[in-house]
Amino acid sequence: MVTAIVLVQAERHRIPETAEALAGVPSVREVYSVTGEWDIVAILKLARYDDLDDVVTGHLRKVAGIIRTQTMLAFRTYSEDLLDQGFGVGLDESQQR
Repeated sequence: MVTAIVLVQAERHRIPETAEALAGVPSVREVYSVTGEWDIVAILKLARYDDLDDVVTGHLRKVAGIIRTQTMLAFRTYSEDLLDQGFGVGLDESQQR
């Protein structure tokens, strides 16, 4: 399984629609709106490395509202429990799950 993280800069007035469209792309498993230089982060799970080109250049290029992207490949996956803790920073325990 190949995991790719795609950072997306989108047209400001189209961020919600662009994020929704990204969520419908094959192999896109999670989509987040985020703060900072990038507007959206999409997490891709692919069966093969060769599928990355099909998804990124074949599907993402067609999503309206995208200005630019940066794609990163994950080398290693760490415990999902540890990842959940990181995303729960600042929340009390009743809000985390």
